[in-house]
Amino acid sequence: MLIFSKLCSCISLNHRLLVSLLPVIRGNYSLVSVPEVIWSYDSPIGWDRAFFSEALKISAKACSILGGKQLHAGTVKLGLCDVLSLQNQILDVYVKCRQHNAAWRLFGEMHVRNVVTWNTLICGLVDFSNNGEYDSRIIFSALRLMKLESVNPDFLTFTGLLRASVKYKDMGIVTQLHCFVIKFGFLENCFVSNSLINIYGKLDAIRYARLVFNEANYRDLAVWNAILSCHSSETYAGEAFRIYSLMHLEGFTGDEFTFSKLINTCAAPGFLQAGKQIHGLIIKFSFAIDILVSSTLIDMYAKNGIVDDAQRTFDEMPCRNLVSWNTIIMCYGRQGNGREAMRFFREMLQKDMCPNELTLSNILTSCGNVSATSESHQLHAYLVKSRLNSFLSTANALIYAYSKCGSIESASQCFSAVSEPDLVTWTSIICAYGFHGLANESCEMFEKMVSHGIMPDKVSFLGVLSACSHAGLVHLGLQYFNLMTSTYQIIPDSEHYACLIDLAGRSGFLEQAYEVLKSMPDFDPSAVGAFIGACKVHENSEFAEEAIERLLCLEPNKPVNYALLSNMYAFEGQWVNVARVRKLMRENCENKVPGCSWTEIYGDVHTFVSSDKYHWRSSQLYDILEMFLWEVKECSTFLSNSDIWLL
Repeated sequence: MLIFSKLCSCISLNHRLLVSLLPVIRGNYSLVSVPEVIWSYDSPIGWDRAFFSEALKISAKACSILGGKQLHAGTVKLGLCDVLSLQNQILDVYVKCRQHNAAWRLFGEMHVRNVVTWNTLICGLVDFSNNGEYDSRIIFSALRLMKLESVNPDFLTFTGLLRASVKYKDMGIVTQLHCFVIKFGFLENCFVSNSLINIYGKLDAIRYARLVFNEANYRDLAVWNAILSCHSSETYAGEAFRIYSLMHLEGFTGDEFTFSKLINTCAAPGFLQAGKQIHGLIIKFSFAIDILVSSTLIDMYAKNGIVDDAQRTFDEMPCRNLVSWNTIIMCYGRQGNGREAMRFFREMLQKDMCPNELTLSNILTSCGNVSATSESHQLHAYLVKSRLNSFLSTANALIYAYSKCGSIESASQCFSAVSEPDLVTWTSIICAYGFHGLANESCEMFEKMVSHGIMPDKVSFLGVLSACSHAGLVHLGLQYFNLMTSTYQIIPDSEHYACLIDLAGRSGFLEQAYEVLKSMPDFDPSAVGAFIGACKVHENSEFAEEAIERLLCLEPNKPVNYALLSNMYAFEGQWVNVARVRKLMRENCENKVPGCSWTEIYGDVHTFVSSDKYHWRSSQLYDILEMFLWEVKECSTFLSNSDIWLL
């Protein structure tokens, strides 16, 4: 404090002139510092509470800790350090500058504290915490200590405490605060009810959120948005539209937040038409120009598979930010159109839009999906240059991209460069090794992950089960499956069953594989496909036909089921049945989207579909392919004519 007091030894400025400078300082927070203007004079004559109050406001808004400390020293020197209003303002400077130890020390030294003091500390520590960390004393002791000091809380106290309790996600704490809100009569305050609804929504306690909403006498737009936000997930899509209807009846049109939440709910299956109706309202009320709303619309259309409408919405945006570009890139990446996603990424760079870690994670995933090796290397170099390779999301995407591009060594190096891998990082390298047939390495990584205290999830178990399946490690695969279901209490998905069926089928245990197939909650094409593959290897068509016929009864409109049966008949050379099944597929199913494959040559990706003759070198390609097929037929003694036909 002596150091700060010495800074006060050279002040000479008429009080009227000094106070007249404060509005200038207040309007320019980019000044080198508040103290350089204030403390460059010779004498503190005329300095009073009004001056310190204005100067402390400026320091708080500018987050000038040096100015705040010097002003604190000035109040001590001039005998104003016990003025409660100034103490509260100094406390405000400390919490906004994240000097929490200094804030607590000042708070403890205050002889008198009022509700403003408590609100400043509580709200300041919550809003300006370091990485979301703040002292739990503000939750468990604030109201009790305020009562001991005969200080009654106000609505700001409760909004601050409710926001602080979000960190703990403890329903007990929230309900206790709710009781205090009712006791002190603040439930009718729109700020408090808004905070209660928000926190109940985050705790998925929708029933309590509705209770608070129904008891609120005054509902402004923020309260309506809060209850709408609680129902913005796909689970409550219908209820969200009902709430908006009531909101509209009470004269509220809504704002950009309202419509973005409504559009989020339309990502649920069966709500595309509702989403288009909301889009119409957005245009009607002139919210289409809002970047948040337009980006949410793009995401909604992408999740419903309507890429053209997503593209149209993007094209009609008058201005775009990073979120808009990330959304359209993610849209095409989610639909498997990695080349188009990469085109948008290049266009984004051309418009001098700087990508962030989310952009690069999405585009790397798209590169992996289309096996774009050269682009993956270029993006890796860009990540290192821009120092974005330290993010876990980009590291995970790099592992995925290199794995899909066939470079397991690069994927392994990227994993080794991660100092603290999370579950996604471990799962990425486990799946990468399994994808490349390195089952032992995949299992080793799984064991290392568990030894590091990382709890495996469905995806990590799927990766290690897939690795065991491809390597024929029957007993080890069964151990992992039992570990997943018994030790970790994870309910298997159809993909897990498919791995188990494939594992048993490859080893010749067809009866056991069929029992697993029948024990599945739902017949799934991927599991049936794995079982049919095993039946082909062991030339057992009886089990395969029975499984496919059962699947057709459950899902008669899915073309993949007919394709499985058709391929089974083709394997046995029953071409009449092949034609019959293909005819049934055309009658019962919509147009089947053809599968495609691609290869990258000198940075260009060439895509092919079945019987594709549109490539400019297709005649040469078919000549070479036919030559390869005849060589395979002559060199192989175990391939039948049907096998050659399937190739």
